[in-house]
Amino acid sequence: MVATPYQTTRSHDLFTHAKTLMPGGVNSPVRAFKSVGAEPVFIARASGAYLWDEDGNRYIDYIGTWGPAIVGHAHPEVQAALVAAIPNGTSFGAPSRLENVLAEMVIEAVPSIEMVRFVNSGTEATMSAVRLARAYTSREKLLKFSGCYHGHGDLFLVQAGSGVATLGLPDSPGVPQAVTSQTLTVPYNDLPALEAMFTQYPDSIAGVILEPVVGNAGCIPPLPGFLEGVRALTNKYGALLIFDEVMTGFRLAYGGAQERFGIDPDLTCLGKIIGGGLPVGAYGGKREIMEMVAPAGPMYQAGTLSGNPLAMTAGIKTLELLQRPGTYTYLEDITTSLSQGLLKAAQETGHTACGNQVGAMTTLFFCAGPVTSYERAKASDREKFGRFHRGMMRAGIYLAPSQFEAGFLSLAHTQADIDETIRAARHVLAQIPAAGME
Repeated sequence: MVATPYQTTRSHDLFTHAKTLMPGGVNSPVRAFKSVGAEPVFIARASGAYLWDEDGNRYIDYIGTWGPAIVGHAHPEVQAALVAAIPNGTSFGAPSRLENVLAEMVIEAVPSIEMVRFVNSGTEATMSAVRLARAYTSREKLLKFSGCYHGHGDLFLVQAGSGVATLGLPDSPGVPQAVTSQTLTVPYNDLPALEAMFTQYPDSIAGVILEPVVGNAGCIPPLPGFLEGVRALTNKYGALLIFDEVMTGFRLAYGGAQERFGIDPDLTCLGKIIGGGLPVGAYGGKREIMEMVAPAGPMYQAGTLSGNPLAMTAGIKTLELLQRPGTYTYLEDITTSLSQGLLKAAQETGHTACGNQVGAMTTLFFCAGPVTSYERAKASDREKFGRFHRGMMRAGIYLAPSQFEAGFLSLAHTQADIDETIRAARHVLAQIPAAGME
């Protein structure tokens, strides 16, 4: 547990100053802790499963820099590889051997990828994949699922979940209606709604993009047969199936969600883990589709820092670590222990709650459940979640500051960390009225 009394004076001062320098004091909206009624703590350092803030408080971290820290923060082997790479230069703006190495590792790991293009973020990956789908099919419409977040590209900010849902914004100002008019949405896990949309636009939909396991409305797994149904419908109507595996890639299995569920998408978007904590993204897929990307083909996409040697180095070492025996069994087991323990703590203290977990992703929802879509996730008691979050922070547990985000575990988490977290949760929940806020 953190030392008492818990105080965050230094973080408060830094946040006050930050708000004079950056919009909302942050560089990504959910970091502002608005939806949990708190101020963010400013992190000074991280190691393994832990964070330390500027006031010296230690936290068990269940965000993991929003997914990439799957081997733990500041892993010594990743750090050593980066230290060795830095003297050779941090960016070339030219091809390097490291790009070949990581590309081969990604292609070998992910079942559907025959060629890959590296970019600098998940948003770049999804935007590029959709442009490619449109180029390949000569169609313009994109279909997405409500609550799935695919980055901040204009075309995606329609029922986007995650930060948009957290802040209560239905869409974003500044996005032209002409752009979003080409984006169709249906509820996740609703095959009849998807089929109805294809029936309405049988020859207009270029691609269907989805998180195979939703992470940006909380963790929401696919119902049995859902992913298979999406694959069948896209095949029937000639649309490309795009898996956004920015979160799930190399987390739910070494080959991602598509390996875990046995589904073969046409295009896949990756990020987070393949950069080992450095900014990175990638999109890849069938060779005949990818060969439309410039300079091999006419669809243009470029990036000065794409494939930079530091991101490639960290990604290579991280994927090497993930290939060690027992990795994914351990991740699943430790996440199951946390997920079941938190749900039991909620139930024992009289709270209505349900839990979702797939591999090393999990979310505790303060509602009866089951949560199978963004629409059902919105039934959660967000005020209660905010109070729970604030109490857990004081107890030294760092959770995602939104009911609509998945939690991520790493190889660095131990059963002792899980036990401490569950004890803290039981104590915090016992202080919260079970029937709702009073």
